[in-house]
Amino acid sequence: MPSSYRYQPIPPSPFSPSLQSSTPRSARSRNLAFTCSRFRPKFLIMLGASTILLLLGLGVPYTIGHFAERQDLSNSTNLISLASASTSNDHANIPSTTTHSDSAITSSIALNTSTFSGANSTSTSVAPIASSTSSAPSKGPSGNATTYYPPLNLTYISNPVSAPINRSYYNPSSKWNEAHKKASRYLSNWTIEEKVLLTTGMGWEQGRCLGNIAPIPSRNFSGLCLMDSPLGIRLTDYNSAFPAGVNVASTFDKDLMYARGFAMGQEFKGKGAHIALGPMTNMYRVPAGGRNWEGFGGDPYLSGWATQMTVWGIQDAGVQATVKHYIGNEQERNRTTSDSQFTDRTMREIYSHPFLKAVQADVASVMCSYNLVNGSWACQNSEMLNGILKEDFGFRGYVMSDWNAQHSGVLSANSGLDMTMPGDIEQKSLTSYWGLNLTESINNGSVPIDRLDDMAQRIMAAYFLLGQDQGYSEVNFDSARPLAEANNSHVDVRDEHWKVIQHIGAASTVLLKNINNTLPLKSPRKMTLIGSDLGPSYKGPNGYSDRGGDEGTLAMGWGSGTCNFPYLVDPLQAIAHQARKDGTTLDWWFNDFDVDSAKYWATGYDVALVGINSDSGEGYITVDGNEGDRNNISAWHNGSELVQAVASVNNNTVVIVHSVGPIDMEDWIDHPNVTAVLWAGLPGQESGNSLVDVLYGWYNPSGRLPYTIAKKLEDYPAELVYVDTNIPEHPVVEYKEELNIDYRHFLSKNVTPRYEFGYGLSYTTFEYNGLDMWDNEAWNERDLQGEDDDILEEKSTYHSNNTAIGTSSGSTRTNSTGKLGSFAKESLHKTRWTISVDVTNTGDVFGCDIPQLYLAYPPEAGEPPKVLRDFNRVQLAPAETKNVQFELSKYDISIWDVVKQKWVIPNGNFGIEVGRSSMDQKSVMLDWCFEGCN
Repeated sequence: MPSSYRYQPIPPSPFSPSLQSSTPRSARSRNLAFTCSRFRPKFLIMLGASTILLLLGLGVPYTIGHFAERQDLSNSTNLISLASASTSNDHANIPSTTTHSDSAITSSIALNTSTFSGANSTSTSVAPIASSTSSAPSKGPSGNATTYYPPLNLTYISNPVSAPINRSYYNPSSKWNEAHKKASRYLSNWTIEEKVLLTTGMGWEQGRCLGNIAPIPSRNFSGLCLMDSPLGIRLTDYNSAFPAGVNVASTFDKDLMYARGFAMGQEFKGKGAHIALGPMTNMYRVPAGGRNWEGFGGDPYLSGWATQMTVWGIQDAGVQATVKHYIGNEQERNRTTSDSQFTDRTMREIYSHPFLKAVQADVASVMCSYNLVNGSWACQNSEMLNGILKEDFGFRGYVMSDWNAQHSGVLSANSGLDMTMPGDIEQKSLTSYWGLNLTESINNGSVPIDRLDDMAQRIMAAYFLLGQDQGYSEVNFDSARPLAEANNSHVDVRDEHWKVIQHIGAASTVLLKNINNTLPLKSPRKMTLIGSDLGPSYKGPNGYSDRGGDEGTLAMGWGSGTCNFPYLVDPLQAIAHQARKDGTTLDWWFNDFDVDSAKYWATGYDVALVGINSDSGEGYITVDGNEGDRNNISAWHNGSELVQAVASVNNNTVVIVHSVGPIDMEDWIDHPNVTAVLWAGLPGQESGNSLVDVLYGWYNPSGRLPYTIAKKLEDYPAELVYVDTNIPEHPVVEYKEELNIDYRHFLSKNVTPRYEFGYGLSYTTFEYNGLDMWDNEAWNERDLQGEDDDILEEKSTYHSNNTAIGTSSGSTRTNSTGKLGSFAKESLHKTRWTISVDVTNTGDVFGCDIPQLYLAYPPEAGEPPKVLRDFNRVQLAPAETKNVQFELSKYDISIWDVVKQKWVIPNGNFGIEVGRSSMDQKSVMLDWCFEGCN
């Protein structure tokens, strides 16, 4: 083991977290470590007649007027179906396959919510129901020939929540205040039509970007460019391919989370993209979920930290971040038709927490998801958008739809949607729920003019918040027409981002097994590589569109969450380079299904490296029968059999796994000849280099699992709902596990996993001692009852029970007129308690450790046995000891009372635990009572 390393973990900086503080960076101005080049080439403007028609809303086959007017129109005109809008893919670069009936079908978005019988509901009974084909109209309640959409087969009772306009905030942000003032002045003399242009995308492939807001030259507004993806700018060239979100989560390193976000932001800005469609922060609820790898794992606090740091990084580079998909979009199967049903407490404590952290990071935009939430489409769910996001969280940016996830015009506008993307109802349909129709609905009073002003101001405030009105780069690429040289300047925005990519790749690699110090490798004389995952794809790194194939080494999943590789360093390439230095002879066999030959090429070698993988992605691409989500958690390409075959002939078999999520390794993990396992995830373009750094000890592994690897699929708390998308029409996805997601379930049910959340080995060893905790300030009754009305005055009685799944979207609020942002109040989130622990490197080599803070609530609180609340990274030389500190706020120790609709602190003793994983038997513990003890 060398005494010095090729590179060390990024040290704490003025804008990143320290060991002593969980506040990642100050709100004051910072001198950033990187600079952003600005490119100002000139381009051709290509706005066809179809684009102009769309912007004007022409050709749209319905009205957004009053109910009677809609009925009159439906009786006199044959109308195109709008019922299949939700089947379009998530900004997938493929044509829509939706078909239409010739029958006259009227969209129910024409209903004015003040004039029909469903006025007190935001359920899908007032929105088009998605279907692969349209059906003939049936008789509605009035007996007129118009489509009648029956309510879903569940009870959904929710008062509509009005848009929170012209209200003050608990935590007024000076940055947002100034941005909104500037936006208000800028928009003061804009016409209705011009403001509508800000809210309505130009249409699919009607501009250079995946999403486009049209320029308005008369207002000196150059438009907005929206681009995927959460791991690098998509559908361009000379960009970097960063590690996936799940890998940066595996680092448990807040500095690296920020550094990745900042570097990605620089590249988006260099390409002229104003809005980055990331981070993705949906939860690892089901192990086979197709887009799990885009997000940050199976714990809300880990995901929350990664989300917050990524948003800060992207926006410090000058680019608007978009946190997605809000909310309940944890699987690809039936994502455009399924109904995610969870309890109020589950939603508050688990699934909305990362979005709250994004709002606290001043995120510019939130993308609403395709699915229904407790019976209401996510993009027109007023409780989720107006109530929780804008009122409770105090979100001051704008809500955009996922691509073609809008289901109505008036209803979505009044429910909190601010921008529709890509603008057309179906891709290239040149129809829009908004455009001219939104203008008409403003003029006839269906949507208040104040609401349009609010929409436009939110969009422009985000623009000004990031300073995008000052010298921003022009768009220098064309994602829809990459071969049109006049529109593509091929600007290289990569800088030296390969360094942070390689660093994250190494820091995210998890050492799962290491018998007799097999690793790091020590210049073996004779080595062999077995398995196609260790070599290049015969099609090259970009041979499959949107990475929709699995040949060669796996470095990212597939779908819209991808980007083009500038190159891909595969393991063979990097290992061969090291082998030349060490004088190692190197052979390989990459035919995964010829196990006899694999055994031949594994016999007699000092070490045999076996590479296996498992892939997944977005549902618009099917790979080997996997429709986005994985069909199981088995290794692909005969991986399990390949490992067993090699281990049967080589007593030093090292397994390397590139995977989107957990795999079943029970057939081989306990084999005595499997001496080491490295979990490399999806490391991006520098995959092989990162792997070599860990294999040979240039980087001491410190990665931790951001999810649990079970012994069998049935051990997980939830599985995918595999049903035909039309039977039933809206399959229900019940979050029955409630708070017991991932490791919480295994602890609650006393199920032993193979490897638990937070687990990871090192080439050295660590020991924890001296756990201590103290109050940071006096906490008296005046503080509780005066400043902190977000915490219940009566803490001795609270209601920990959840409301039944599917009974309500949670709106028990009355028509509020109070301040906004109660969930983000400083008094709720400021540090009240500090926990410290001494960490000692008891081994022989330099290394990094990740102490993790867990809370064990009093039994009556109804929480899982323990929950993660913080983590820190510490680097130590042999025999060195450092003190690591964590901080807790009132929010961190509270639970959600579903009856009183407030955060409450449970009575009784809490367990305070610091360990190296969620099930560390050597963790250090103490008891602490926050409330209700003598």
